[in-house]
Amino acid sequence: MSTLFEKAWSEVIRPMFKRPDRVQVAALCWRGEGAEKEVLLVTSRGTGRWILPKGWPIDGLEAPEAAMQEAWEEAGVEKGKLDEEPLGEFRYDKELDTGGVAPVSATVYPIKVKRLADQFPESDQRRRKWVPARKAAEMVRERELQQLLRAF
Repeated sequence: MSTLFEKAWSEVIRPMFKRPDRVQVAALCWRGEGAEKEVLLVTSRGTGRWILPKGWPIDGLEAPEAAMQEAWEEAGVEKGKLDEEPLGEFRYDKELDTGGVAPVSATVYPIKVKRLADQFPESDQRRRKWVPARKAAEMVRERELQQLLRAF
C-alpha cells in the first residue's frame, strides 16, 4: 500500500502542487573563433557573482529579441548577430526582492558580439569580463549553465 501511495504522490499529487518555473531569457554573448572563442560574463547587481545577461520576457518582443535587449542593457552589446535558435536552457533559484526564492528557467540565445559600448543602461551597476567558455563555466554557479558553457 505504501508503494502505491508513494507512486501516486510522486507522479500525480506532488506535481499538482509544484509551482511552475518562472521564465527568463538569457544572452550568451561571444566573440572569436576556435581556441580564441570567448564568452562575456557580467556581475549580478545583488550578489556580484558572474552570470549571463538575462531577464524577464518583454512585451512586444519575441524571446530572442528580448535576450538581445538584455545583452544591451546589462552588458552593452551595441551590435551583434543574434541566433534565434536557443542554445539550451538552465534552471536556477532567483532571490526575490521580497526575500523569497522562485524557481526560474532561462532559455539561452547566442549572440556573436560585433561591438560593445562603453556606456550602457546598467554600466554603473555591473562589471563585465571576456573569458574562455571553459573558464566561464568555472565562474558561474548554476550547474546546467556550466554544462552549456562547457559544450559551447
